[in-house]
Amino acid sequence: MDKWDERFSEGTYPTDPDPSPVLRAYVDTFPDGRALDVAAGTGRNAIFLAQHGYDVDALDQSAAGLEIVDERAAAADISNRVQTVQADATEYEYPMDAYDVVTLSFFRTLDRLGDIKAALKPGGILFYQHHLQSSSPATVGPSTDRYRFQSNELLRACLDMTVLYYEESTEERDDRTSATATIVARNSHGPTQSYPGRHWDRLTSEHE
Repeated sequence: MDKWDERFSEGTYPTDPDPSPVLRAYVDTFPDGRALDVAAGTGRNAIFLAQHGYDVDALDQSAAGLEIVDERAAAADISNRVQTVQADATEYEYPMDAYDVVTLSFFRTLDRLGDIKAALKPGGILFYQHHLQSSSPATVGPSTDRYRFQSNELLRACLDMTVLYYEESTEERDDRTSATATIVARNSHGPTQSYPGRHWDRLTSEHE
């Protein structure tokens, strides 16, 4: 049993983690259709997207995590919208131009990001959030900086897309500190683009 199977089986990882406030605020601006949740875990993004009408492929190498995804989908009566895919996200052969939305949360894989972005249809949306290195070391997430993004590293990796939202921030959680980078980017190109309305008010209310 690998470490994630163990964590999921023993309940040391939340079985119903909340999606990012940014994802909740922006989902209504995303194109409809098919979604891919990379490194889905217990379905942080997959369940949320399915509840918003997407047909979702939840990709993860942990059988225990995907079993929880299936259980959550059944409990929410959305099993017909969630397909679990057991595979290593670092080795998976991502289909080209297949998804309207791709999400990643708390999984560092810049070496496969090009392939993941290529899985988006034209105009498709990438949502990515992950832990950051910080001058005051964060206590939520990886114990070493090796598995965290450096400042602007995620942003630079997505400059071949239209960046709709980017933020690097810290948050206090039960006497622990989280430092994260979050991006929403569209698979579109050219000097003139369209943009969704400003979502600051909705993001502020999500944090209150």
